Amino acid sequence: QVQVAESGGGLVQAGGSLRLSCVASGSISSINAIEWYRQAPGQQRDLIATVSKQGTTNYVDSVKGRFTISRNNDKNTVYLQMNSLKPEDTAVYYCAADYTEYTDTIVAGRAWGQGTLVTVSS
Repeated sequence: QVQVAESGGGLVQAGGSLRLSCVASGSISSINAIEWYRQAPGQQRDLIATVSKQGTTNYVDSVKGRFTISRNNDKNTVYLQMNSLKPEDTAVYYCAADYTEYTDTIVAGRAWGQGTLVTVSS
């Protein structure tokens, strides 16, 4: 099993920065990718950034150039550095671990954190 937990959310003024952390635990070697999602009030949860096991990163256009995903393998932690924040970035941010476990059977899944709230004031 894989578990993830986010931290680092808070209140920031427009133009400011925050860094979110996602700590993974459990069957780390089974993780294929770590993903960051966000869900604004009344909206669906959207994928915004990913980093694969191989280190490949991807971003949605709305955060490209402002957000950077990185990882510290020694700490089993993935970061989301968010710069030039805008009020429309206000949301609950979730990290998720996409994993595949090979034991007697193949178990694939996505482990979610509890979310961390980011509020950007204008």
